[in-house]
This record gives sequence, structure tokens and C-alpha cells, in this order.
Amino acid sequence: MSDCPHVSSASLSPPRANQSVYREDCTLCFDSIDSPEGLDVCLHCFNGGCATDRQHGAKHAKDAKHPLALNIKRTRKQKHRDEPPQKMSKLAINAETEEDRFDTVSTVKCFECGSNDMDKRQGNLAAVVDGVLKANTFAKQEEVKAWEQEMIPCEHTLCLEQGAARQIHSQSLGHCSQCDLNQNLWLCLTCGNLGCGRAQFGGVGGNSHGVAHTDSTGHPVAVKLGSLTADGSADIYCYACNEERTDPELVAHLAHWGIDIAGREKTEKSLTEMQLEQNLRWEFSMTNEDGKELKPMCGPGLTGLKNLGNSCYLASVVQSLFAMPEFAQRYYRPDEKLPPSSNPAEDLEIQLRKMADGLLSGRYAIPNSDVISSEDTAEQPHQKGVAPAMLKHLIGRGHEEFSTMRQQDAFEFLLHLLKVVSRSQHAAKEHYKDVSDPVDAFRFVMEQKLQCLNCNKVRYRQDEVENISVAVPIKRLPKDTKMEGVTPGPDGAVEKETEEFESVTLQRCLDDFTAAEIVELNCGACGGKNFSKQSLFKTFPSVLAVNARRFEIVNWVPTKQDVPVIVDEGTIDFEAYRSKGQQPGEELLPEDAAGAGASSKAFAPNEAALSMLEAMGFPRVRCEKALHATGNTDAETASLWLFEHMEDHDIDEPMDLSGGGSGAGSSSAIDPEKVEMLGNMGFEPPQARQALKETGGDMERAVEWLFNHPEATGDFGEEQQDAGEQKPESKPVEEDNKPANFKLQSIVCHKGSSIHAGHYVAFIRKDSGWILFNDEKVALGGDVEEMSKFAYVYFFRREAA
Repeated sequence: MSDCPHVSSASLSPPRANQSVYREDCTLCFDSIDSPEGLDVCLHCFNGGCATDRQHGAKHAKDAKHPLALNIKRTRKQKHRDEPPQKMSKLAINAETEEDRFDTVSTVKCFECGSNDMDKRQGNLAAVVDGVLKANTFAKQEEVKAWEQEMIPCEHTLCLEQGAARQIHSQSLGHCSQCDLNQNLWLCLTCGNLGCGRAQFGGVGGNSHGVAHTDSTGHPVAVKLGSLTADGSADIYCYACNEERTDPELVAHLAHWGIDIAGREKTEKSLTEMQLEQNLRWEFSMTNEDGKELKPMCGPGLTGLKNLGNSCYLASVVQSLFAMPEFAQRYYRPDEKLPPSSNPAEDLEIQLRKMADGLLSGRYAIPNSDVISSEDTAEQPHQKGVAPAMLKHLIGRGHEEFSTMRQQDAFEFLLHLLKVVSRSQHAAKEHYKDVSDPVDAFRFVMEQKLQCLNCNKVRYRQDEVENISVAVPIKRLPKDTKMEGVTPGPDGAVEKETEEFESVTLQRCLDDFTAAEIVELNCGACGGKNFSKQSLFKTFPSVLAVNARRFEIVNWVPTKQDVPVIVDEGTIDFEAYRSKGQQPGEELLPEDAAGAGASSKAFAPNEAALSMLEAMGFPRVRCEKALHATGNTDAETASLWLFEHMEDHDIDEPMDLSGGGSGAGSSSAIDPEKVEMLGNMGFEPPQARQALKETGGDMERAVEWLFNHPEATGDFGEEQQDAGEQKPESKPVEEDNKPANFKLQSIVCHKGSSIHAGHYVAFIRKDSGWILFNDEKVALGGDVEEMSKFAYVYFFRREAA
């Protein structure tokens, strides 16, 4: 152990609290601290590089000129089954910690000096190494950040009245005022009482003396002492609101009791951190309808994705995409060296290639050895899976929803991911050869036909989209035809019946989607008011993504219903849904005829619906706004819109009914770039224009509005370009005369009554049959009936001509 001159480097210092430490897996591949060679964590910038045959750690040291690294190896502890169980002396909630499960060893190496076991006492190595080992990993740090609830102050924290100031001495600060517990302590900010909290997940004890104090005194706000940090944050609970809150004056309120928060050190896990740990322990069944375990699968293209806590929506979509040759060929390039990157964890191109290598190489699709050593089973265990933490962070960065750890809508995530991937291609083409946009495989052209029912003149418009969203007819089965009867429980009570629904075919859904419908517009050619509108395929994509909407309003709440949708597993011919274009004898409407008059005439609300809404107690201005937003049809649809928009800041602003605008805050000139952006997300331009007008041009609100109004007729008043608005140059549509034969390749399925709760899995067709991807678990087969009842997104591949 000789002295190393690089120890005195100015860049060598412990990681800061907000600095990412990549000490779990390599930033360029999924080799990790569990690999036999371990992981090399750079002691200069804390990048993680593998020490395996790929030598990404050594590559980083050479490229960045960062010679020092901490090699960390982790091995699973062996459990001895012949030991008698420990005597239970008290009831407690226990959770296995990392120290309970693993042995971890670390050594310092210098790539330039060639030393692999340096003396950690040199310079400030000890402090740096200790900081690396104690810091949250990048994955845990991002998860905790994302789990942080959007907490706000309340009247009880804002108007907190404190008793006479006094100094709480350290010995009093050490334990509960009513028992000897010295952890899980909550300080009453009103009187300074210390009380222990409730027993918590992870084995933290508590006798609820803090709650008892609040019940007896009515003092509402308490702070958890072990969660205090120097930056002024802590766990604060308002018992009056029964919610976690924030206290803008926390530093002053604590100083009132002689506590200097700047000198405190966080000693306990926050509620958010404990909630995260509990969420990660959910297990999901992997059995068929007979109760038999599905056969685990391993190998290239059969790697699972570890659940990061509510990340199943991401796993199901990513598995489906990387099973497609377009994504596989674009990102799985094992023989191509990646260029140097100062921060590979923040490089989308690198992280997509890392994901492709992790899923497709088979390098990580191996049985979980921890299960073999701890369970008596002859069955092959499932995998550990690879953790998509870095990719999740990059894809969700800056997004209001996908940056959180909440459950998300898999279809919305698909749209967002395709958009992010497509936008990244321009930069990638500057650095890589033979790069093509994999999202091109999803793009196709829908042709919309508008025909005046009075003069029969027509107009055609073409829009490029990446998916279609079809409504699933919902029809309940009569009770006497239900397949399963209702059986009483053990106590004789009869449980609530589970509703069953009439199955429908995907062809029925497509027939409804492409069927002509009547819309109300003003024809500038003849003055007629009714138009026929129909959308058909002008071209077909290589991969057709179909979202099956199974929602209905139940007690004012959008509820997802498990309607079986029957899909032919063989070839499906889409020829019946192809647009034939303008037919002989059809006369085109003038450019300013279809719908142009709609914007020049005053909006007249449906008087019958208006009276019903006013009878329900809604102000007239809100009723008019709701009817205008929902197509002026009926009171029920308008009332649903009102319930969804009660909190809109402009809900009570009068709406311009003269025809010059669509509502308060709207503009007659809609930004064409925003229409195009919404079009890239799968929305047709008329619906995009209507959404932007209804939300004052706000993109985020427009997207929400579109998802909440899937049946919106759209705004056709913009067919004539507004003054000053340049009509975007339309690209000629390439002729598509090839057969439109498609075959189902993968399905994203969802269990749960809401897309923001429940669980997502993916079924993907492979050579060996249908493979179920359930987070880190990959298995052959699965319940076909579940696939039909819970399918949410279908991916069809066009067969070669």
C-alpha cells in the first residue's frame, strides 16, 4: 500500500447532499455491485463504471482523467435454516435491511498508479469513501424526490400560536415525555411537548403518545425531530387537517424552543422514504387460471424490468417497444463503441442503448441466485430484472406527471416516450452513422371526409398520426346470463356481485371508429347546417398502436370497465378501413366554405339544456361555457364538464358569444405549432384546435382537456386560415397500395378501475409463444381471457406484401 500522489487532487471531496452518486449500476450498462468484479465508483465525480470485461470504469477514468475509484462488491448472505427462530418478546413491524441481506466490501484503486487496494487513511480518502457509501444511490435519490408529495401549508401552520418560549434541554429532547422511547419523536410546535409517534413500517417503535397529546390539548401541528435537515425541511403533520403539511416558518418555530435547525443532522428516514420502501415490496401473482405457476423464461429478449415503485406502466411500454425490430436495430449495437460523454447518465442516446443492451443481449436474463439459496424449490426462479432508473429519470424530467413516482397512464406514457425519442434523433444524427427514427414505423395518414348533407359537396383533409384510440362499447350482461354465480361467504353473507360485460370484437370497435357521424357546421356554399364526417386510413404504418378505451362515468367518476375485446390472433385485413379519396362525381367545397361560417355567427346555447343546468344551481355564465365546450348537446354532458372545470381560474369570466372567439381567454388565431405538437401526440387538428381554444392556448391543459373529452367534435371553423396565419406547407402523401394485413404482436394490459391505479403488464408474441412480462418476472403463457378483458394498448405489425 504505497502513497498515491492523486489523493491530493483538488477535485477529491465527499459528495454533497444533492449530488448524484452512481454506486448501484454502471451508467453505460447494467453490470452492478452484484457482479463478481464489483462496480468502480469514481471518487472525483461519482460516476459508476463496471469492473467486468467491459471495463467501463477504466474507460471513464481514462477519458475524464479521474484516476481514483472506489470498487464496491456486494454478495448475498447465506441463511442457515437449522437455527431456531428468535424468541418473540414484543409485537413489532420488522423489515429486512440491506445490511441484513448482503455483505459489502470496498477497496480504493488508482488506475494510473495501478494500485488496487490503497490505504484509505491517506489524505481525505476516508471522508470521501464514507460519504460515497452513506449517500443515497442515484436511483434512491431520484425516487425519494419523485415520491415527495405536493404538500402545502394550512391555516394551522400559517397561524400557529406558540406558548411561552423556553429552552428544551438535550436530555429532554432525548425521549418521549410519557415513555422511554428515544426515536420516532414528534415535537408539538404549540407547547413543546415531546411524544412518540405510531409504530411505523421498518421496525420503528411507537406508542402514539404524540397523538394522545393532541387529542387531550387540541394542539394541531407537530414535527418529526429525526427528519430535520439543515436546509429547513422536515416531516410536519397537522392533526386537525389529518394531512402532511409544510411550515414556511419552521426555522423560527423551532428556534422558539431553542432548537437550531441549521445544526441538526437527519438521523431517521422520512415518511416518504419509508413509503417508498413499503411500495417496493408488493408482489404479484404469476399463476394461470388453474393456479399453477407459469414457467419462468430467461435469455436474449427475455429480460425483466425491476419495479421502481409504481413503474409498471413504464416497464410494459418499454418491453413492447424494444421487442420491435425498429427499436432493436436502432439502439442495440453491441459492436459499436459509444463516444465519450461527460455525463452518460444524462445522455438519452446512451441510456436508450443501455436499455436495449439490458433487454436484448440476454446478459442479465439469468435466474435469481438469491432465491435458489433461500428457498426449497425445484422450480427455476424468476430474474432480478434490471432497474430502469436512469432512463425513467431522463424520460420524465420536466414532465409534471412522469417525473413523479405515481402510477401513470401507459398510453399517455407511450405518446410521451415516442415524442421524446423522435425529438432526440436530430442530435443523434450529428454523432452517429446510419441513424433512423424508430418512431417512423408508427406514423401514418388519416384522411377525413366532410360532406354537406344539403348540397353534397365534400372536403378532404389529411393528418399524420401515430396511433388511434377506439371506444369499446360497454353493455352489461343480464344477471341470469352471467357465467359465474354469487356464492355466500363463510359467515353466510353474500358479497357484492361482480359486474360482467358483453364481449365485443375489435372489428366492431374499428367499425365504430371509422363510421360516418353527423356534426353541426355551417356550409358556406349552401347554408346547410349538417355535415357527415368520416375518418379512414389513407396510408398504413408498419406498427399500428391502438388504444382501447373502456371508460364510462359511474357516480360522476370515470371508471374503467373490464369489457372482453376479442381479437383474431391470425391475420386481420384492414382494407375495409382504407380511404378511397375523392370519388368520381364528387364536387369539392370552396376553400372557405366548410365551417367558415360557424365562426362568424353568434353561439346560441341549447335553451332546454341551459334551463336544466340553471335548475341544478349553476350560474348562467358557467352553463353557457359548458354547453359551448361540449358541442351544445345536452345537460348531462355539460354538467360533467362543469364538475371537471370547477377550479378553472376563468370559470366565471363571461364568454364571447358573438362568434369572434371560443371562450374566455381564447384567441381567434391558434398557434399552428401547438396544433402540430398535439397532432404528434395522436390528436386530430380539429380536436387540437378546439382544445387550445378551450384552454386559452395552454398546451398542458389542452392535453388534459383532450383526454377528458375523447368525443369532442372538433373546431372546423379554422379550415379557412386566419389573417396573418401562414398555412403550413403540406407534404404530398406517398401512395400506399400494399395489402393492409396486420397481425397482433404485443399487448399492454391493465388491471384496475382507473388508469392511475392498479397494475400493468405486457404480453409479447415470441417464437416460443406469448410471453408475459410482469415487471422483473418473465414467463411463458398466461391467461388469454385476461388478455381480452384487460388489454389497454394493442400493437399490430403489418405483414410484408
